[in-house]
Amino acid sequence: MVGFAYGAALALVLGYLLGSIPFGLVLTRLFGAGDLRSIGSGNIGATNVLRTGRKGLAAATLVLDALKATLAVVAAAVLFGPTAELAAAAGAIIGHLYPVWLKFRGGKGVATFFGGLIGAVWPAAIVFAVVWLAVAWATRYSSAAALAATAVSPLAALAVGFGEGALVFALLAVLVWFKHSANIGRLLRGTESKIGQG
Repeated sequence: MVGFAYGAALALVLGYLLGSIPFGLVLTRLFGAGDLRSIGSGNIGATNVLRTGRKGLAAATLVLDALKATLAVVAAAVLFGPTAELAAAAGAIIGHLYPVWLKFRGGKGVATFFGGLIGAVWPAAIVFAVVWLAVAWATRYSSAAALAATAVSPLAALAVGFGEGALVFALLAVLVWFKHSANIGRLLRGTESKIGQG
């Protein structure tokens, strides 16, 4: 039990350190697109990177924000055993939401949530992707798609027998929803920006 707890704690820290890498901020600075925190919503995620007009950087941010969580899960499984995977996924998502390097002001965690699912509960990741695409197509709201996908994926994990994964990702979904509080308010008021709008 001590070994398991120690491994999980190390996996959580490893995940946090990887998850807290602000790829959106790094890429926009590296390629001369300015300080992402002073653009659009000020968020460090791919959606705000897209507001710089640099679609390639936005795509790279999306992929890297997802892969950092997947990498955390894989690395934790190799270093500490498969029981540490969920701790690493949780650490990565929390790290993205609250990175120590940016005074705990991070992104909204959608891509990183998806990357954690890929590594730890891959069947739920498939459901996440399908739901996100379906809701985004139907509503044109990226935030609504994210909220729906994060809500449904823990249920998908439970349905395929990943009970612990379902619990962990349900708790993480609560954090993602909390980070989307402003978006939820705008959705309710009908003032949320749609995909493709400036």
